Amino acid sequence: MATAKEKTTFGPELEPHQIILAPLVTEKGTHQSTNVHQNAYSFVVNLWANKTQIKHAVEELFTVRVLAVRTQLRLGKKRRYRFRQGKLSNWKKAVVKLHPDDKIEFY
Repeated sequence: MATAKEKTTFGPELEPHQIILAPLVTEKGTHQSTNVHQNAYSFVVNLWANKTQIKHAVEELFTVRVLAVRTQLRLGKKRRYRFRQGKLSNWKKAVVKLHPDDKIEFY
């Protein structure tokens, strides 16, 4: 009896441009990308994307070689809107380490 391959991800199938939402340009991220030893870039990614999907999306969109991917789930901050308490949405951050010969130009 043949076994069907089960789906291991949540949500719909995502295209590479749906996985990588935006580059995260911060002071720390800029330092990590310019440092020769780290060569890491930060991105805001889709909450449903896993590390392998993020790796393939970065390789396809920027034509670079990815060595490692680290992810963080960031909780949304609480904000006041006039007399009510609100909350910003949660988001996912990915730090992608590239091969020493590769580089991504955002500007």
